[in-house]
Amino acid sequence: MQFLWRYIDEFVGKGLEWTVIVEFMFYISATLVPMALPLAILLASIMSFGNMGENYELIAMKAAGISLQKIMRPLIILVMFIGLGAFYFSNYVMPIASLKASALLYDIKHQNPELILKEGVFTSDLPGFGIKVGPINKETGMIHDLLIYDHRDNRGNSQVTIADSGMMSTSADKLYMDLTLYSGKMYEEVKTSKRKDREKHPSQRVKFEVYRTTISLPGNELKRTDEDRFRNSYRMLNLTQLSKQRDTLEDELSDEKERLAHQLSSYQYFKKESKTSRKDSVRQVLLNAKTWDADSLYQNLDLSDKLTSVGNALSYSRKSKDRISRNLSIQTSKKKWIQKHINEWHRKFTLSFACIIFFFIGAPLGAIIRKGGLGMPVIVSVLFFIIYYIISMTGERAARELAMSPFMGMWISSIIILPLGVILTYKATTDSGILNIESYINFFKKITQLFTKKDA
Repeated sequence: MQFLWRYIDEFVGKGLEWTVIVEFMFYISATLVPMALPLAILLASIMSFGNMGENYELIAMKAAGISLQKIMRPLIILVMFIGLGAFYFSNYVMPIASLKASALLYDIKHQNPELILKEGVFTSDLPGFGIKVGPINKETGMIHDLLIYDHRDNRGNSQVTIADSGMMSTSADKLYMDLTLYSGKMYEEVKTSKRKDREKHPSQRVKFEVYRTTISLPGNELKRTDEDRFRNSYRMLNLTQLSKQRDTLEDELSDEKERLAHQLSSYQYFKKESKTSRKDSVRQVLLNAKTWDADSLYQNLDLSDKLTSVGNALSYSRKSKDRISRNLSIQTSKKKWIQKHINEWHRKFTLSFACIIFFFIGAPLGAIIRKGGLGMPVIVSVLFFIIYYIISMTGERAARELAMSPFMGMWISSIIILPLGVILTYKATTDSGILNIESYINFFKKITQLFTKKDA
C-alpha cells in the first residue's frame, strides 16, 4: 500500500498504458511477499486454532488422547516448507523483481517529464535542461518558483530562466512538451567570435510576463533501459553475489586505508626540503653531531626561522587534519555501504525465520482467544506484527548507521520475539491456565469490583 499511495497518484492520468502500471505493481508486490508471509502465517494460525478452540475441537481431540504437539506437527512441517520457500523466493525471485521494478520506474520517469519534477530538487533528466521547481499544485498543475538552465547549445549554463510560475503539458503523441512561463526573466550570454568581446562577457537580459516554448521529447514509446546499470544495488543481489560484492568493497576499503597511511607518511608527517634551502648552521650541526633530534635542530635556528618553522608545522598539521577528515568521511560512507550489503545478506534468513516464529506465536494465541473469523485474530496478529516490524526497522537502522553489528541489528527482532513463542507453545502443550481467557476476564472483573467498593 505504501508504493500504491506513493506512485499511483502520479501514474494515473499521465498517459501511461494500464499494462505498464500493472507490470510495475506486479514487480513491487513480488518484492513484498517475504514481508507479507510472516503476517499471513500469524493470522492464519490464530484463525485456525481460534476456530478449533471456539468450536471445542481442541478439547475433543485432547479428550481423545491427541496432544497439542501431535495436532501442530503437520502444520509445523508445512510452515517449515513455507519458510524454506520464502528463503528461496527472497534469494532468487525478489532480486529480479527489484531489478525490473527499478528499471521500469526509471524508464517511466524519463518517458513522462511530469514525473521527474520534485519540489525543491534539481533534475537533469529532461533532455537538454536542468530544472528546479518550488511548490507544485496537484489540482491545477501550476508550478511555482522555476529555475531553468538551457543546455541545448552545449555551452554550459549560458542561458538561465527564472519564472514566478508556469505550466507544462505534453502533446498527445508524446513528442513535444509545451512550456508556459509567467512573470520572469531570462539571462543569456551572447556568443561572439571576437576574442576581445568574449573577454568582456557580453550578455542580454529579457523580462517577460508570458513566455511560451516547445521542448522536443525522446518519443512516445516507452524505451526500456538496460537493466545491467542497476545490478550493483544490494537489493538486486542474491547471497553469492552479496558475498562477492562485500569482499570487493572490503578490499577497496582496505586499499583506501593503506593509501591514506602512505600519503600521510610520505607527504604530511615527513617533509623533505631541497638542499639549497638548508641553513649552513643546521648542516653543520648535522655533520658534527653524532646523534641529533628535532629539538636540537630547532634551538640552532634564529628567531625568524623558528617562527617560520612553527608556522609551517601548523600549516602541515592543518592540512593533515583536513586530509584525514575527508578520508574518514569516505571510509564511513564505504563502511555504511558494506553494512547495507551485510544487512541484506541477513535479511534473506530473518524473514524466513520469522514465518516459523509467528506460527509458534499464533497457534497458542488462537487457543487463548478462541475466536475465529477476521475480527479479534486480525487485531492481535497486526498488533504483534507491528511490534516485530518496529523492532526490526530500529535494529536495521542502527546497523546501517554503524551503531550496532549487522547480525544483532537484523536478528534482534527475532531474538526478542522467539522467547514469547517458546513460552506460549510450552504453556499450550502443558494446558497451563494462561490459555484460559476466562481467567483473564475474571481477574479484570475482580479489579473493577475492588475499585467500585472503594468508591462506594
